[in-house]
Amino acid sequence: MSRGVFITFEGTEGAGKSTLIRQLTRDLKKITRSKTLITREPGGPKVAEKIREILLKEHMDPWTEIFLYEAARAEHLAQKISPALKKGIIVLCDRYADSTLAYQGHARGLPWKTVHTLNHIATQGLKPHLTVFLDIPPAQGLKRATEKNRFERAGAKFQSKVRQGFLRAAKEDPNRWLILKVRGKTPERLSAEIQTVLTRRFSKIFSSKSRTK
Repeated sequence: MSRGVFITFEGTEGAGKSTLIRQLTRDLKKITRSKTLITREPGGPKVAEKIREILLKEHMDPWTEIFLYEAARAEHLAQKISPALKKGIIVLCDRYADSTLAYQGHARGLPWKTVHTLNHIATQGLKPHLTVFLDIPPAQGLKRATEKNRFERAGAKFQSKVRQGFLRAAKEDPNRWLILKVRGKTPERLSAEIQTVLTRRFSKIFSSKSRTK
């Protein structure tokens, strides 16, 4: 069993995941003595980062796409996520297996149950302790997006399907998900909402500093 806490962040393009993760990392220093690791999918270790370059640039068949994602995920888990959790580190990951459900399973139309199975194989059944979904109107998110990768270029209609996929995944495992409406909220406000959940669910980890004052 892991000693750390695994938190993933999901959302359509331009939802603000990276900005929020940076803000939350700064804020966590105030409520825990545990170390944090920021990572992303696809990516993390060297091999997975190389796969990321291919996935974000090259057009391919959806089946090719999903197998590349799962390969990158398996390497990421083995080289970064699992070792960090075993050391008691708080892992903050920008996207994880739920993105594959939303993008390849729902938006691309691959069989939902099959995507679940492939996710389970690649992750060896490791699920996040908490998944934060940043809910933003897809068109608004695309206006904020900066990478201009092929998923952003797919447009608002595609991103609307992705959003529906995330909400579908959340309904299957509601206790794991925290859905936050992004519109009108600063990263500081969103971070505070996440901290409230963390201190309630993992009080021994996320209130250690406050208890010693």
